[in-house]
Amino acid sequence: MSDPIEEFFAQLARQAPERLLRRTAGTIRFELEGADGLDVWHLTINQGRIAVDRRARHADTVIRTRRDFFLRMCRGEAKPLTAWLRNDITAEGHFRFVVLLERLFPAPVGARHPRVRAGGRGEPG
Repeated sequence: MSDPIEEFFAQLARQAPERLLRRTAGTIRFELEGADGLDVWHLTINQGRIAVDRRARHADTVIRTRRDFFLRMCRGEAKPLTAWLRNDITAEGHFRFVVLLERLFPAPVGARHPRVRAGGRGEPG
């Protein structure tokens, strides 16, 4: 069975989320601490597309967390902004990319946009 975190990043590279703004550009480095050491993932976002590599290079924003917690975000069990507020993830650099994380990670299972829930129009998911 392949690694779910590798699958998450591979999916981002294949098809960026539709909610990713076309005018967004920048870089994010994820540093994931685990029992085997530090995993590094680097995202380059440009015109709604995402390129992924494993090089530890300069980024506009650096996100640090434990590997097991990152896996929870990949499964939609934890929301990035809430995680940042609780110090489950830390960030250095441009805060706009911390906010952007909400668009990169899946919504919790069964989540619906508040407007849809109230019977109006809104974003699905």
